[in-house]
Amino acid sequence: MKSEVKPLVNLNINPCKMCMPMGSATAFYGIKKCMTILHGSQGCATYIRRHMATHYNEPVDIASSSLTEQGTVYGGSANLKKGLKNLIELYHPEVIGVMTTCLAETIGEDVPGIIDGFYEENPEYRNIHIISCPSPGYGGSQYEGYFEALYSIVSSVEMEAEKNDRINVVTAQLSPADTRYLKQVFGLFGLNPVILPDISDNLDGSHAKEYHRLPQGGTGIEEIRKMGGARMTLELTGLPHKHSVGDLLMEEYGVPCKKMNLPVGLRDTDAFLNILSELAGTPVPEDIRAERGRYLDAMIDSHKYNSAGRAVVFGEPDMVLSTVRMMCENGVMPVVCAVGSSCPEMKDLLLPELKKLADMYFVDNYTVVDRADFKDIEQMAETFHANIMAGNSDGRRVAEKGGLPLIRRGFPIHDHIGGQRLKMLGYEGSMEYLDEITNALIDTTETTFREQLYDTYYKGSFIDKKSTVSPAGTESQQDIIHKKTMEHPCYNCGAHKHARIHLPVAPACNVQCNYCVRKFDCPNESRPGVTSQILTPIEALERYRLVKEKMSNLTVVGIAGPGDALANWNEVSETFRLIREYDPDVTFCLSTNGLMLPVHAKELAQLGVSHVTVTLNAVDPHISGQIYKYIRFMGQSYEGDGAGAIMVSNQLAGIRMLVENHIIVKINIVTVRGINEAHIPEVVQTVKDMGCYITNIMQLIPVEGSAFEKLEPISLKRIQEIRKECEEIMPQMYHCQHCRADAVGTLDHDQSIDLRGTVNPVQEAVRNPEEIQKPAETPVRFAVASKNGMIVDTHFGHAKEFYIYDYVDGEVRFIGRRSVDQYCKGVEECGEKEDKIQKIITALDGCNGVIAMRIGEEPKRKLKKKGIIAVNTYDVIEDAVRKAASNI
Repeated sequence: MKSEVKPLVNLNINPCKMCMPMGSATAFYGIKKCMTILHGSQGCATYIRRHMATHYNEPVDIASSSLTEQGTVYGGSANLKKGLKNLIELYHPEVIGVMTTCLAETIGEDVPGIIDGFYEENPEYRNIHIISCPSPGYGGSQYEGYFEALYSIVSSVEMEAEKNDRINVVTAQLSPADTRYLKQVFGLFGLNPVILPDISDNLDGSHAKEYHRLPQGGTGIEEIRKMGGARMTLELTGLPHKHSVGDLLMEEYGVPCKKMNLPVGLRDTDAFLNILSELAGTPVPEDIRAERGRYLDAMIDSHKYNSAGRAVVFGEPDMVLSTVRMMCENGVMPVVCAVGSSCPEMKDLLLPELKKLADMYFVDNYTVVDRADFKDIEQMAETFHANIMAGNSDGRRVAEKGGLPLIRRGFPIHDHIGGQRLKMLGYEGSMEYLDEITNALIDTTETTFREQLYDTYYKGSFIDKKSTVSPAGTESQQDIIHKKTMEHPCYNCGAHKHARIHLPVAPACNVQCNYCVRKFDCPNESRPGVTSQILTPIEALERYRLVKEKMSNLTVVGIAGPGDALANWNEVSETFRLIREYDPDVTFCLSTNGLMLPVHAKELAQLGVSHVTVTLNAVDPHISGQIYKYIRFMGQSYEGDGAGAIMVSNQLAGIRMLVENHIIVKINIVTVRGINEAHIPEVVQTVKDMGCYITNIMQLIPVEGSAFEKLEPISLKRIQEIRKECEEIMPQMYHCQHCRADAVGTLDHDQSIDLRGTVNPVQEAVRNPEEIQKPAETPVRFAVASKNGMIVDTHFGHAKEFYIYDYVDGEVRFIGRRSVDQYCKGVEECGEKEDKIQKIITALDGCNGVIAMRIGEEPKRKLKKKGIIAVNTYDVIEDAVRKAASNI
């Protein structure tokens, strides 16, 4: 049964939101002479100060109780009380907002109780209004934190029950400029509002010689007391809230409440002004009517450009809701509407808006998502062909990567100046916002339409293929890679006349596939993982030189094992470097299982590797895990789903990096009956979407000694059917020859056996005269007990085979493997040990030493008699050999 591809942990990589205390701190900054203190670690307060200061470009003070390990274990009441006292003595506030963090809420701090205790211990401070606001980061986003603070403020104040003529105005998070607009428009109607919060001066102040530590503007506690007797509450937010100030005032004090969208765009601004007109009993002022006329004129001016807009709108829910509604009434089609908060009701609010415009434009694909992640937004923007983004600065990397203009609104804006002065409310704010959107669309369409025309009508045509030379008369990098691909026999079935050479410099492997057995010394098999010898980088250079002299059609140098190329990085990179110095024009190719691709992808591009083959058998971690016996990554072994998850994650990340570095990628897929057979089209679709060049769907070759040796391969007929099905997705390779790790020649004529012995150390010495004077050292040979050929991890008595290595001239060289009969199989066979130990020692004839994780005293003694030293260690094989050789 096919498994759904999911990460092992449910997490966001780059969430489209700020934390809850960030919103609470913003709300408290709208209260007159108010200071906030964060009950938690110092880093939380620093994080909030940094974001608010760079957005509002004003000094932002937020205190912290600075909880430490001791406070976390024994409670932080003492820290909070001390912090409150210091804050009062330093700032002399009238109001203090106490916000909690994840840490304080997790350890169960009773903040209201701590505040009561503080008043009892310090009765002289009872005139200071201290407000507790629960705001753990995991409790929601900035959006929830903002409204939680407003609710905490109003619910903590003792209201004046006497009726008055005030209008309560509770707003979603706005810029200071938009808050000023609200104050001005109420003034034009002669209304006296209580605006909660009022950040117009505190977070966008005027220049003054004297700095006030406390916010001098904002809504005072005395004004808030009057909210219980107001005529009406206008709650300017288009979404329902768990803690609604309007609902609280209506339930507790009978204040009527009207909830409505922010006044953005024509419809919602009209509705807002009509309410003010009713409350004031006067018509809409003429100045505002003139603004409406100018906005209508702007809508007419821009409509001919807006139909080309396909927008991504992201950020806080009210900002997204208002922006989408304004875009729809102006003909810009939002294709991705994303909020970071948990807000499922957004779909019901926005889908009717989107459908109406989408039906007019024949747009089929658009979406509304909550709890969004920027990684998902990036993918959706590409999928739905967006050409503009609107939201805060945190989306700039997605915009830059996708080449999309970003219209900045919301919080935070920390890569541009003036975030606190950006407007979107009212006719005038809507007009400024609309002009920015339309001008960005004009810039985009004016600078990309030629490219779009070319891609539509010329790309891939005869004209395009004829253009192989750049205007300067020299071949471009893209042209060179295209030419190399056409001459690469594994990437182009029409390149059979071109030869390739595989250089077996990579014996070690970091995974054990269930279908693989690497026989380094088998001359009669032609399949991956087989070679007749292992070469050093210098020997590989010599082999290439001599073969190149005999084969004028040799165009490609590949490294395909016999292990994994990237598990032998030092040898592989040195080989490429040496050959590139000798032949600047040769094509470099490499095959890998992809486990270490994210580490070395950029280095491959720097070495001039133009083609990489990745064996990717699944994109589902569960399926992938069934194909590997184990993998070794970062010094640890993994099996099953854990191995599969690491493999798939690293393979896909590495492939993306290769494509981004303009390396041509071929994907090999080994078809394993009953495991990935039905999964292959999904693999092909995935790599096609990532920009890979071709896929090679291969038949499993059952190899004796492998875990799958008795698994029946699927028929060639079925392989062809799968290839034909996948050919509808992307190009397929039909001419694979399952090449050896030391293959030489054209695909239809492998001359690797005929050309054995082309490495000539004497001739190499002649080419490097500085080495003639240096006599070659006598090799020191070691037998290594290892399960996988990478680490010394096997007891001498448990070894079934030994890896043979020579240490010579400062280099460690793999020679081959020797099978032995394991002498320690259990107590019942102890009587047969003597003869078996002797057989093992005989099998190790010619070795100077044995390296194992453990060696018993009796085997040590017998080995010593034969002149073989015994070394106990647990180490990487190459390092163990070097250390052992230094002691001989």
